[in-house]
Amino acid sequence: MSAPDRAGGAGRATPGARHRRPRQPAEHRIPRGAKVLGAIVSALILVVSGIGWVELHRVATVITTSEALAEEPSSPGADQNILIMGLDTRRDQRGGLLPYDLYDALHAGDEHSGENDADVLIVLHIPAGAGPVTAISIPRDDYVDLVGCPAPGCRGKVKHAYSLAYQQVIGRADAAPGEAADDAPDASDVAAAEQRAREAGRKAEIRTVRRLLQIPIDHFIEVSLAAFVQIARVVEPITVCLQHDTSDPYYSGANFREGIQQISAAQAMAFVRQRRDVNDAMFTDLDRTRRQQAFIASLLAGLRHSGALSDPRALQHLVDVAKDNVAVDAGFDLLGFIRYAATLSERPLSLYTLPITEFGRTSDGEDVNIIDVPTIRSIVHSVLSTPTSSGGVIATGQVPSTTQLAPPGVVLNVVNGAGREGLAFSLEKYFANGQFTEGLASTADTIVEASSIGYGPGAQAAATALSDQLDLTATASDAVAPNTVQLTVGTDFDAEDYLDRDGSTPEGSTSPTTTVSTVAAGATGTEAPAPTNLTRMSGQDVPCVR
Repeated sequence: MSAPDRAGGAGRATPGARHRRPRQPAEHRIPRGAKVLGAIVSALILVVSGIGWVELHRVATVITTSEALAEEPSSPGADQNILIMGLDTRRDQRGGLLPYDLYDALHAGDEHSGENDADVLIVLHIPAGAGPVTAISIPRDDYVDLVGCPAPGCRGKVKHAYSLAYQQVIGRADAAPGEAADDAPDASDVAAAEQRAREAGRKAEIRTVRRLLQIPIDHFIEVSLAAFVQIARVVEPITVCLQHDTSDPYYSGANFREGIQQISAAQAMAFVRQRRDVNDAMFTDLDRTRRQQAFIASLLAGLRHSGALSDPRALQHLVDVAKDNVAVDAGFDLLGFIRYAATLSERPLSLYTLPITEFGRTSDGEDVNIIDVPTIRSIVHSVLSTPTSSGGVIATGQVPSTTQLAPPGVVLNVVNGAGREGLAFSLEKYFANGQFTEGLASTADTIVEASSIGYGPGAQAAATALSDQLDLTATASDAVAPNTVQLTVGTDFDAEDYLDRDGSTPEGSTSPTTTVSTVAAGATGTEAPAPTNLTRMSGQDVPCVR
């Protein structure tokens, strides 16, 4: 399947489909992707808890660093948003094979089985001061606009942004017969080729998430699948809790009883991968996300009371895992963060799972999550600006101005030179939402090819911030009034980010269009979370989940 086809092209997904597939015998099926929460589990242990007690300088020099965030906009002040990406791959950071016992432990095929999707996407928000820490999980099958996709107007599952960009560079896997990717690397330089491809994937995934949520990403941590089993082996057994007996013999192999129990590293794979239950037809991929969050909380609770972090051999193993399976952005002060992280365990942690509108299916039959983008943005902005240490409900009807680009009073004028009806008006409404003072929306006399930003006296900072967000160049102009920025959009402008599929309604607005309830992730009975609910979980204890 070609990359554009896999991403769904520019087509619309059809609502109403269910995430169910015919059962297949376990012995005849290689699980596709073995989607697990290696990212959060490994990243929090490796970066936050474990390696803080051993050779910090050595650790900082062996972990892979990336330029994927170079020149990207950052959060104002001392707040930090860290994107944690769990990569579905069967190779290490250098593109090398894993130890063969790991392939057996993963129960996820061989070195060719991984698709390099970002199967886990969690934004970890650490506010300045001593406020609560927040983790927001983005369901991996959310159907969104993809940045860096080879097809114009390309849409697909949010997790595919990484793999599509990766494949364009690596020149292998699911490229269609006869298709050759640009810049295919020299096969003799596997490590360099792997990192070039991963850099493309990181950039595409980060920009896709940033564009979807409309928040800056300050740092990222990428962890590959293999790290999950290796870390779980160090800290097993792990205590988890389930609300009911559960079984999934055909896919994940999960078979757990109701209540609190201790599980091994191998069982942990099934625990976090399960998304079907023969006893519960309504068990979905979002329930799996909450399983993963529960596992994080359980693992962190266990670390606080175990001796794993005082065992030199265990710590050395964690360092080796980090070297082979972890990457961070080059601007991440890892040593400083490790020292600072010791205080994070004492701060409240809340884990959220974003809601969907309904399940759907693309024209080529791929199951996806239909989402309301303005509502998702509203939720994220509210969560990141509302203290939740006391377990309060997040109000999604009001959106705090957390993404302000310009000082109060800077006016934005938009000139539509792209020939897309309503585009200037949509952009005005979008950027006037706490970012600029709404100015004049107009249409150019002729079609313009290249988009540009001009600014008058007193508006340089605002113009520069806007140029960073839109990847354009800002230039001072005598033709622009003081305290004013003029955005001229040409045919090169990606209008799909700001117009709905019919090309007329602003999609970029952060004003919510649907009402979303916040419920406890571990609620049961009639209060149990539905896919349309925003769920919240406390990270302080061992949660009991579905």
